[in-house]
Amino acid sequence: MIDTYSIFCLVRRNVQKSEFIWMDGKYLNWDDAKISVMTHTLHYGTGVFEGIRARETSVGTAIFRLQDHIERLFSSAEAYNLDIPYSYDEIFDASKLIVFKNKLKDAYIRPLVFFGNGEMGLLPNAPVQVAISAWSWAPIFNEAIDKGVRVCLSPWQRISPKSFKPYAKGVGGYMNSTLAKIDAVNRGYDDALMLSDNGNVAEGSGQNIFIVKNNEILTPPVETGALNGITKKTVVQIAKDLDLKISEVNIMKKDLFEADELFFTGTATEVVGVVSVDETSISDGTPGEITKAIRSEYMGIVLGRNKKYINWLTRVDL
Repeated sequence: MIDTYSIFCLVRRNVQKSEFIWMDGKYLNWDDAKISVMTHTLHYGTGVFEGIRARETSVGTAIFRLQDHIERLFSSAEAYNLDIPYSYDEIFDASKLIVFKNKLKDAYIRPLVFFGNGEMGLLPNAPVQVAISAWSWAPIFNEAIDKGVRVCLSPWQRISPKSFKPYAKGVGGYMNSTLAKIDAVNRGYDDALMLSDNGNVAEGSGQNIFIVKNNEILTPPVETGALNGITKKTVVQIAKDLDLKISEVNIMKKDLFEADELFFTGTATEVVGVVSVDETSISDGTPGEITKAIRSEYMGIVLGRNKKYINWLTRVDL
């Protein structure tokens, strides 16, 4: 058994402070971007966020699929009754400028929309605030690209779509993910796979899951509680470009162990092979050829090497 401090050391990924954070329309020094302990979202969890990545690409420092991320931020906010007090263009531009002003070549960008300081109680009567931060942050499984990751089936069930809205990135819903992640690391795994309320595979603690069987790629639908991920959508397009059959279908536990390949996707994860589940190796226990091909195409797109998708990149200095 790993003690609590060791778990913290394993799962933490230190944030390297940048100079500025955009908060409620102003660029503040990182340490001056503060909120009250009476912030409503801090107590009740009603907030939404995005995870977006900027990279040094063939066209300069550029953000991948920024338009899609900001559209989802607004969609998530609407789903949870948060009326963002800024326009789409203001949030879009601030997401670019926070990278530019911080002089970052590669960055993880975190827009956060939350209820601020106001009345207590479940019915929010508090102003909606927005913060956008950016810092240097390597992909979650950066050290495991070649060897893949080991996962377990989590005892924690994925929150049902009858209880929350999986297409929205809600702050409070990630308590569910945190329980799964800590349990997995405590048991010596890299991450967890969570099942839906009907027993089908939903997603990882914070990643979409794909299985490969007989050259066909399968991934769970959002009805399982899986996030409608932007990296997931990118992988679907890549699979089509590679003339691979890909479908959203319900995946059972046994399908995991019978798969030829498994892989995770996500903005913070990118594309990484899953090589074992509950100590059972998937195929030969190494990332598969289709996983490698998908990752190679994905990295080519996000780094601006594939001119077909260059419109998915937004330069931060324009």
